[in-house]
Amino acid sequence: MDAVPHPATPLLLLGGPSGAGKSYLAGRYGRPHVELDNFYRELAEHTPESPLPLTGYGEVDWDDAGTWNREAAVDAVMDLLENGQMQVPDYSIASSSYDGYRTVALAEGPVVAEGIFVDRVLGPLRALGVRVDAVYIDVSPWTTAARRLLRDVRERRKPLPFLLRRGWSLLLQDRSIRRRYLDAGFRPVPKRRVKSMLAGLSAG
Repeated sequence: MDAVPHPATPLLLLGGPSGAGKSYLAGRYGRPHVELDNFYRELAEHTPESPLPLTGYGEVDWDDAGTWNREAAVDAVMDLLENGQMQVPDYSIASSSYDGYRTVALAEGPVVAEGIFVDRVLGPLRALGVRVDAVYIDVSPWTTAARRLLRDVRERRKPLPFLLRRGWSLLLQDRSIRRRYLDAGFRPVPKRRVKSMLAGLSAG
């Protein structure tokens, strides 16, 4: 495959708290949809010598960026934009581990990358010369919390007590999460407008 120069390839980063609808929108309109949450670190990396961040109730804090491998995510996105494909881990949220890798390839249409730490890659990618648009999905915190809990219970992502504690904690942090994205350079856009924008990009 001929190399694709990354400055010529549009990249859209979709940000927002867990449950905001990032994966749904990117999966529907992305060409391809790049799931950056798959670059979580594995639970096996949590050792006494190199512990992962913990919550106040003693669980690994998967909402802390220290549990995520930013360098691997940036390198993989650059592979996609420069060489036309990338390797993405098959990450199991339930077991917090990898089960192999899969190849994601460029197609006709916008490249849409999303994940709860996607704000962490905006600066590094722009520094590497990538043309990036960064959008924060603005949606009601209570709507996000309800959708997040229903999704996580349905998919059996973690034990219910953990999901309830995490859900309440994220609801309380919603404003600070939004501020984090905006400070990183994302622009807030209501979810309905994000959907219309993505539909237009995909059709174009």
